[in-house]
Amino acid sequence: QLQLVESGGGLVQAGDSLRLSCAASGRTISRYAMGWFRQAPGKDREFVGSISRRSDNTHYADSVKGRFTISRDNAENTVSLQLKSLNPEDTAVYYCAASLDRGDDASDYVFLSPRLVDYWGKGTLVTVSS
Repeated sequence: QLQLVESGGGLVQAGDSLRLSCAASGRTISRYAMGWFRQAPGKDREFVGSISRRSDNTHYADSVKGRFTISRDNAENTVSLQLKSLNPEDTAVYYCAASLDRGDDASDYVFLSPRLVDYWGKGTLVTVSS
């Protein structure tokens, strides 16, 4: 089992930046593509971004492209999400996610669908005030 624990959420003002972290334990994340999703009150969980296991491929939702950056450190078993230029529409619980890469060593697999997630964290709340 892979356990994921998010941290770094909080209350910020519009225009501020924030860095979320995801600490993994139980297994190495080096075999997993990693990603972030978010869920705003009353809305479905939505994709934010994902990164391949060797960090050679990333994909972002259009709503965060150019503002959010995902990174990972396989040696430290951590994943980060840098959030910039935050606006109230970014208010949500942010979830770290892992999806097993079943490809070969050259695979640059990333995922967008929550149905492809094998492990979820419990989330960290980001609140952006106007």
